[in-house]
Amino acid sequence: MSGDSSRNRRPRDRKAQLAAVASELFRQRGYHGVGINDIAAAAGVTGPALYRHFADKQAILAHVLLTGLRDMERATEAALDDERQTESYESIRELLANLAARSVERRDVAALWRWEGRHLDAEAQHQIRRRSTAMLAAWAKVLLRKRPELSPDDAELLCWATLSVFGSVSVHRTTLPKRRFTELLTTLALRVLHVDLPEATEPEPTNPNPPPALALGPPSRREQVLTAATELFHKRGFTDVSMEDIGKAAGIAGPSVYRHFPSKAALLAAIGRRAGDRLMVAADHALRRSAPPDEREALRRLADSYVRTLTGPPELLVAFSVDRVHIDEKDKPELLRIQRDYVAQWVRLLEAVHPELDTREAKITVHAALTIANDLTRTRRVASRPNLVVELTTLLHAVLGLD
Repeated sequence: MSGDSSRNRRPRDRKAQLAAVASELFRQRGYHGVGINDIAAAAGVTGPALYRHFADKQAILAHVLLTGLRDMERATEAALDDERQTESYESIRELLANLAARSVERRDVAALWRWEGRHLDAEAQHQIRRRSTAMLAAWAKVLLRKRPELSPDDAELLCWATLSVFGSVSVHRTTLPKRRFTELLTTLALRVLHVDLPEATEPEPTNPNPPPALALGPPSRREQVLTAATELFHKRGFTDVSMEDIGKAAGIAGPSVYRHFPSKAALLAAIGRRAGDRLMVAADHALRRSAPPDEREALRRLADSYVRTLTGPPELLVAFSVDRVHIDEKDKPELLRIQRDYVAQWVRLLEAVHPELDTREAKITVHAALTIANDLTRTRRVASRPNLVVELTTLLHAVLGLD
């Protein structure tokens, strides 16, 4: 009797178990690719049993993200306790190490925060924004006490960049032993917090009488469709844009878009290829300018070219802000190869500059640098900074250890 009773008893942490199962499914398939029945089946329960803990799929996602945020808040409170008044270098390093460890342990939460948070209802999104902003404000407050020469806005920028270092674990699958992984992320975060941001520069005056543009003729209809789709995906997000919207923006009927692209996914793949082409051309130009061969200077130029490309036409922002689950399976291998080939150039140069790093450590470092640039250009609170391009290159140089 006692054996049957213990076997039928529900675990005390059933809600957490269900959330963990759902979190992994969301990460693998995307929010729209997972149903309640999928989560129940993977957890070994029935649909009605799952509804005893969560009202719907959206509630599960909110629970996962808010729980992850709560863990970060608790780590912040523990390390920066007002009663202790010991905001020493050791306490700040302790906070960064705790946050790094949590990022390593729960890479799925970091991925969901990055890709799936937009699927929450307005109240949950507001709560996450409010609480994450308050947490970053607490970080900035401590940073300002340690570095009073910073302005509040500059301190906030460095804190956002630090958060991106921890979030970078969600964009790749490279791993290390937990202790070393945590140490590396902590070191990279400290580099960010020690950055001396460049002085703001006056914009160059514009020429009131610019030379006439070279007349190359109007772009093809296919190019017009691709440009319109890029702009709409950038402004409104992939899922909120229809083929009718794209056709209207390109000046044609919605069904006519299908003459050029069979689906939105095909458009997204074409945007990814165009972004890859822009990056590779910019990288080739940057590396050719580094003569005689100097890996440190080449890596600096490569970082500079990335920031310039990222802050130019929006193809790259779209390519990095849209969840990969929206890309057709047949297109994923090619786009992944393009990305890997590009990152490999950074890793090769970083290993030459810092031979003490092994290839996995170099990859993690490179992804942290790239993620800072990707995130800050899409973060409204900092994206409008007039000196952002120079600030981003300075941050990337620091993370890569080029200063």
